Amino acid sequence: MTHVTDDPRQKTGISNEKQPATVTETQPGSLQALIHLMERLRGPEGCPWDREQTWNSLIPFTIEEAYEVAEAVETGHWEHLRDELGDLLFHVVFYSRIAQEQNLFSLRDVIRGVTEKMTRRHPHVFGAAEKLQMAGQVPGRWEEIKRQEKVALARETGENAIPSVFDDINSRLPALLWAAKVQRKMGQVGFDWTDIHAVADKVREELDELDRGHQRQDQANIEEEVGDVLFTMVNLARHLKVNPETALRASTRKFQNRFRYMEERLHREGRHPRETPLDELEGLWQESKKHRP
Repeated sequence: MTHVTDDPRQKTGISNEKQPATVTETQPGSLQALIHLMERLRGPEGCPWDREQTWNSLIPFTIEEAYEVAEAVETGHWEHLRDELGDLLFHVVFYSRIAQEQNLFSLRDVIRGVTEKMTRRHPHVFGAAEKLQMAGQVPGRWEEIKRQEKVALARETGENAIPSVFDDINSRLPALLWAAKVQRKMGQVGFDWTDIHAVADKVREELDELDRGHQRQDQANIEEEVGDVLFTMVNLARHLKVNPETALRASTRKFQNRFRYMEERLHREGRHPRETPLDELEGLWQESKKHRP
């Protein structure tokens, strides 16, 4: 989706009664066609909803689009993936158009910037740096190049702030991803466990502290310890080379699919989970594992 579901406009925002000449005159499937479409939507004769949007108002829709791309990948629906990537591209063009209207930058600047950055950060491909043979060698070089870029930028702008390993981490990330990035940075500077068993012991230690907080009925401490348990579990996942966000999404989807099986079974009998005894629900749950592994 590109707009909220209760938006009365069509997905493209273009009326069936009047197609813009700028879109039909441009080769379908070209980036220029999408640029012209956005110009029309934001223009005087365009769509009122699109004209009033700002960067801030678009944020929740952009986040939703990104997650819909992730869902299409996880479920293996390539047709949906194609559509959702198009919606995400639409947002890139949308943000760029708003910037261009304010004489800040254009979509061409965005493309030029990312092309130059990716070229600069892959000297083993586009430069004279030593060729890398394994994917695992790339992240370390990537981080070093980013560090050098930050130092150079600070010199150019005259900033005197003390650089931090956290400078390029966005704290608005989903909590699991934020925690994983923070811990990865700690690993890069050597502040890390070297033994997976020590991390597992730390998980058990945090669970014991949570149990003690629960016994005291100290709600503030319980919340703090739950956070510590989750943070440490993310660290354990990192040491096991597991993306915690991906793993949790997979487990949640698995649980949802299995419960959906239970709902379908009960529905065929004219029943609902709320009206079903717990022991019967448990039996259906075990059954669902065989049908929805």
